[in-house]
Amino acid sequence: MFLRKSAILAILIFAGLVCVYGADITGKWTTQFDSQVGVQKYTFDFKAEGTKLTGTATSNVKGPDGAVVNEAKSQILEGKIEGDKISFSENLSYTGMDLKIVYTGTVSGSEIKLSRTVSDQPGETFVAKREK
Repeated sequence: MFLRKSAILAILIFAGLVCVYGADITGKWTTQFDSQVGVQKYTFDFKAEGTKLTGTATSNVKGPDGAVVNEAKSQILEGKIEGDKISFSENLSYTGMDLKIVYTGTVSGSEIKLSRTVSDQPGETFVAKREK
């Protein structure tokens, strides 16, 4: 009886720690998606420390003709990890115009399903995959 209660308590403590610290997403994640301004390729280089998320977002936007329209590297700001949920923002300079992009997502193994808003306007939903 004591052993069974101890095992249950250990499982509950471990589950609580996972919720407090969140998913370990440290590393590079890549994605590509269509947007109103063309095909966008992103590389997120995340660093997770407990519930804090930092790092960089590198973007490459191609226009309809395939030519690169904008390339930028931004700091990840306001990053949070809560269990398998993440949120963060970036301040992107797009062809000389400053845009705040806010992301929310869910981590599942080697994928993150992300949604974003661009300057408070609805944006895209896409999946980023962990680089191996």
